[in-house]
Amino acid sequence: MIPVILSGGSGTRLWPLSREAFPKQFLSLVGDDSMLQATWRRVAPMASAAPIVVANEGHRFMVAEQLRESGCGGATILLEPVARNTAPAIAVAALEAMRGGDDPILLVLPSDHVIINAEAFRQAVQAAAGAAEDGALITFGIVPTGPETGYGYILAELGDGVRRVIEFVEKPDAETAKTYVASGDYFWNSGMFMFRASAFLGELAAHQPAMLSACREALARARRDEDFVRLDKDAFAASPSDSIDYAVMEQTQAAAILPIDVGWNDVGSWSALWEVAEQDGDGNAHHGDVLAQDCRNTLAWGDGRLLALLGLQDVVVVDTADAVLVAHKDHVQEVKGIVSALKQKGRSEPTWHRKVYRPWGSYDSIDMGERFQVKRITVKPGAALSLQMHHHRAEHWIVVSGTGRITRGEEVILLAENQSTYIPLGVKHRLENPGVVPLELIEVQSGSYLGEDDIVRFEDVYGRG
Repeated sequence: MIPVILSGGSGTRLWPLSREAFPKQFLSLVGDDSMLQATWRRVAPMASAAPIVVANEGHRFMVAEQLRESGCGGATILLEPVARNTAPAIAVAALEAMRGGDDPILLVLPSDHVIINAEAFRQAVQAAAGAAEDGALITFGIVPTGPETGYGYILAELGDGVRRVIEFVEKPDAETAKTYVASGDYFWNSGMFMFRASAFLGELAAHQPAMLSACREALARARRDEDFVRLDKDAFAASPSDSIDYAVMEQTQAAAILPIDVGWNDVGSWSALWEVAEQDGDGNAHHGDVLAQDCRNTLAWGDGRLLALLGLQDVVVVDTADAVLVAHKDHVQEVKGIVSALKQKGRSEPTWHRKVYRPWGSYDSIDMGERFQVKRITVKPGAALSLQMHHHRAEHWIVVSGTGRITRGEEVILLAENQSTYIPLGVKHRLENPGVVPLELIEVQSGSYLGEDDIVRFEDVYGRG
């Protein structure tokens, strides 16, 4: 059994904590692990091989780093050059799994769900294995805890264990959801699946041959390096964009379901996070430096500053370095509209945090004004930025802690704590951390244009242009 972990996402539903460049699977929302790391750890004890992870190309370094931190070695990371929904993502994973001639069972898991009872989930996977080996395409249905209108439902035949799927239904209105839950025959669609790679590809060939053909071509023409499998952009873009539900599960006669009750939550909104978060006696769930008085059923997420809440009920407050969200819990599903409005205005907040993660570390834009910008830069031990130059800005670097090795034109110098250097406009330069502790420095940029696209790279160990 090989886990297939889907790590896409647009970062809209938990904005402003999640962003397009840093969606929720990279966040530690419940416990110390990120949701991606928790997904792997949940199934690692029963996996026969390292996972196949399908990820957005722009997230590749975060995926690799978080898997490394969680002790996951040898993962195959397939990079999507464009988003094509879940069916093509699973198709390329299945083709990759069979590339060596094997036909493994695939356990397909979104990377951004919470499962409280991991052991019960592993037992459910084992219970479904026999039906998957026999050719069934199994989805794990969630026993409803209430008439939720935010999920699709699956109607299953009566019985115990794995059973036949009768019908997939769209997200219902409130009254319809009540009838579904009361019947006991409907289950939430979790988006988690289990099947033989060949069984899924066979159904895809029958119902979406153009999709399968495009995915085969994208994988055949992929560029492979030590860390990533980069799908061919033109071939993958030619694939129809569709979910596994529409493309296969609603078409096949082999669809089966195993109902499970494992404390599942897709954390699809701030109110959903409130449901799984630890709460006090008044139903308040708080993270960070939060002081609340006379509050009920609130969610407050602080990212550094003190948050003070007074006399609030059913309210969500999320504070990040560059944006604050205040919303009633009944309206948190509408956060996507805020993100869309910001994008229409050309704002950066839907895409980037003030602190931006790079493969070598991170930078935080702590101040800016006309013709200047100040950043706090952290370089991981042994890491190096690209050899680069800028047409429109000069830079001052002041080392706060650690040791930096700086290439400046033809010079190579070492800077220790409290030492500094100046990089003139147009001079080739590189920053490296030769030490065993993180390198922290303050960078002051000055010039006529300070955008991140004013970088000419000459050498880069991370393969960026």
